[in-house]
Amino acid sequence: MGAKALFFFALLCFSAASAFAENEEDPGLVMNFYRDTCPQAEDIIKEQVKLLYKRHKNTAFSWLRNIFHDCAVQSCDASLLLDSTRRSLSEKETDRSFGLRNFRYIEDIKEAVERECPGVVSCADILVLSAREGIASLGGPYIPLKTGRRDGRRSRADVVEEYLPDHNETISGVLDRFAAMGIDTPGVVALLGAHSVGRTHCVKLVHRLYPEIDPALNPDHIPHMLHKCPDQIPDPKAVQYVRNDRGTPMVLDNNYYRNILDNKGLLIVDHQLAYDKRTRPYVKKMAKSQDYFFKEFSRAITLLSENNPLTGTKGEIRKQCNLANKLH
Repeated sequence: MGAKALFFFALLCFSAASAFAENEEDPGLVMNFYRDTCPQAEDIIKEQVKLLYKRHKNTAFSWLRNIFHDCAVQSCDASLLLDSTRRSLSEKETDRSFGLRNFRYIEDIKEAVERECPGVVSCADILVLSAREGIASLGGPYIPLKTGRRDGRRSRADVVEEYLPDHNETISGVLDRFAAMGIDTPGVVALLGAHSVGRTHCVKLVHRLYPEIDPALNPDHIPHMLHKCPDQIPDPKAVQYVRNDRGTPMVLDNNYYRNILDNKGLLIVDHQLAYDKRTRPYVKKMAKSQDYFFKEFSRAITLLSENNPLTGTKGEIRKQCNLANKLH
């Protein structure tokens, strides 16, 4: 082999070795990422979610909302959990995060994991895995999810409005925002099935009741909504809300789709989902088959959880989920 050939062969070997080393350093998201570094991590998170759910049933709704509010905004990096600082507002204090709560319980889970494996498991992975366990607690599907995320160092409050769809947004806008994350129409329809559980504050509903009642609402549903939301301008801090699904309010099931086909959806987006020609066929299919709903829901949650994560040497492993680590 000539000198030139040897040089190119050596260069090729070096490039391959570099690529291998790089991949070894950053495997990206993988199943059971903590197998060697913290083998008990996923079991600890599961046990903590179960304990918290036993004490406070509504934590399950919080876990489910967290994955949407964190991962949909640029990156699945636990930026949602950061507190405000003198320089930046936190995502959880923006108007779009209205109603989000129970962040202190994420700290409980983090502390339990830290006792077992200090400085190993990211808050971003805790957020995603707690969502998985919360979904299962509500009777939803158990979704195998990859881990290996690292935590971001800054809040993304300034771009929340660009990424999170609003309950009054057109269905076209909602579909476009999710499409940017690689989530297709049946995936969007399935994700909105999360409205099967929890409740909606009257602040989000009164425009459908006052000054005139939205004619699209099922007349049989209106007296209950008026009873729960008697004030045209409700106090945001008051406990005034309507359960999303009065039939099975604590169960993640396909009852939501039957409700919205019967004009019992609380939010404008629920109504649009049932009647837009792009989404209605999937709504009808999910109303008929819970298995189909669970299949599409699992697929969409997986895609959401893998939206642009920080991996390898990017980001950090926070010591506390509400604070970025101090840089020395």
